[in-house]
Amino acid sequence: MAIVKSNLLKQLSKNYPNFLKKDLEKFTNIILNEIKRSLKRGERVELRGFGIFSRKVQKARISRNPKTNEKVNTPEKKTIHFKMSKDLFKILNDEKK
Repeated sequence: MAIVKSNLLKQLSKNYPNFLKKDLEKFTNIILNEIKRSLKRGERVELRGFGIFSRKVQKARISRNPKTNEKVNTPEKKTIHFKMSKDLFKILNDEKK
């Protein structure tokens, strides 16, 4: 199951009933937008205990269309790289801290 923003907001409102849903939504939007802006600027985003998001650049290259065997020019593009923290790794692998 993928994490959908609406499900995340439902879980947050269940865990924090004292906050209004619209405030939780604003809070989540601020965090997600700040992560997007930081990655767009080329900065890395570190969430302690969770992981690190960073931006990688794939160089321009000449690739091949497998159907026609034709050479295709693939432009440079930016991708997001995620490295999980050791704490998250231990939780996923049922290891003790």
